[in-house]
Amino acid sequence: MTVLVDTDILIEVSRGRNSDILREWTRLGSSENTVIYSPVTAAELWAGVRAPEEPALSGLLAALLCIAIDVNVGRRAGDYLRRFAKSHAVELGDALIAATAVLHGAALWTRNRKHYPMKDLLFYSINAEIMPCRRAAIAQSAE
Repeated sequence: MTVLVDTDILIEVSRGRNSDILREWTRLGSSENTVIYSPVTAAELWAGVRAPEEPALSGLLAALLCIAIDVNVGRRAGDYLRRFAKSHAVELGDALIAATAVLHGAALWTRNRKHYPMKDLLFYSINAEIMPCRRAAIAQSAE
């Protein structure tokens, strides 16, 4: 399985405060799964990093595979923006992350599922289930 990690998860991993996320991060890292991220996530992380945190962030990102944004991702993200920008306030970064996950067959690990109303997007949950968007939204509302 391929898992695309969203910015919020990598922030939690780097802070080391959420034991559930850290436990799942460790489990995922020792599994056969491939962990990827988007250049959008890199930009968001670098925008908020403090100087003393830069070496740790460099190390974290170096351990993962960054998937480039290409014309196909751009087109899918544009489709998402056209469909969801007004109705769900989807922003460019989230549309690019969702498109990357979908086109690369990855499940998105995020705590911000409301940012991703795309029906073709699968989510990775802390208990290692892959959930289609609709079921994930129902499960999240119950949490």
